[in-house]
Amino acid sequence: MDLYGPKQLAESIRTVRRDTVLIAEDIHEDDYLFRPGAGSRSVAETLIHIAFFSNFDYFFHEEEHVTTLEAFDFGRFLRDSEYQEKRHHHTKSRLIELLKDSGESWAEWVEFLPVPFLAERVTQGDGTWKTRFEMILDTKEHEMHHLGQLTVVERMLGIIPTSHEPSATRRFL
Repeated sequence: MDLYGPKQLAESIRTVRRDTVLIAEDIHEDDYLFRPGAGSRSVAETLIHIAFFSNFDYFFHEEEHVTTLEAFDFGRFLRDSEYQEKRHHHTKSRLIELLKDSGESWAEWVEFLPVPFLAERVTQGDGTWKTRFEMILDTKEHEMHHLGQLTVVERMLGIIPTSHEPSATRRFL
């Protein structure tokens, strides 16, 4: 019995990305340069990071087909990713489009991954292992972490977030 497979993971990726896009739409473009604290990413930098980081799974699992973290140069990947992120300064509308496109591309790829591929083990730095499924789930959770940060930023900016629930299930206090 399969309780949670690639289709369900893809749908949860779409849900998280939809929520990220809602927040990106809620925040005024003038506030995209806002940083919640010294040394932190701006709203725009966080959104760019989210859009580009979702490409990690395809690169890591599909293109490179990494089987051990020792074989993968995370430092180089992060430097390359940060370089790509920094050279992209986009308008709010372009960032939202980028988030939608990269999110759907990521979800479509995940949705049709074969279960045996998702069950493959990748050896971690400490000798333990995770399945590819777990690692892709970790990337989704990474985005959820940034979604939480952006929710706090909304509050700091005085924005009442758009409800992420369907209107039929909204509850008013």
